[in-house]
Amino acid sequence: MDYDLILHVDEDSQPVLNLALTNAANYQNALKAENFCLCLVANGPAVQLFTRDKADLMDRAKSLHQAGLRIKLCANALKTHKILEEDRWDFVEIVTAGLVEIVELQRRGFAYIKP
Repeated sequence: MDYDLILHVDEDSQPVLNLALTNAANYQNALKAENFCLCLVANGPAVQLFTRDKADLMDRAKSLHQAGLRIKLCANALKTHKILEEDRWDFVEIVTAGLVEIVELQRRGFAYIKP
């Protein structure tokens, strides 16, 4: 059985992102022997949290990424909030539209959680 999961963050709130990262860590730890894909999709104002000046969040997310968490940011939101490539974390993926990405992942069988 696959345990594929989407975590969705759309608020510019460090506590919300920290909760999503805690959920990701707990998920990874609970399913070490299982096959799963874990994605965090951020859109709207939340993309402002994925900039290099948020070093504490970046360090925490990077270790989760190295353990398999895929972080996907909405290109539309990045453009709206004027976040340049050199300002954002280098290990994130950019998707055209965050909500479309969520729908596509759900169609592939991913469960959805918004912390």
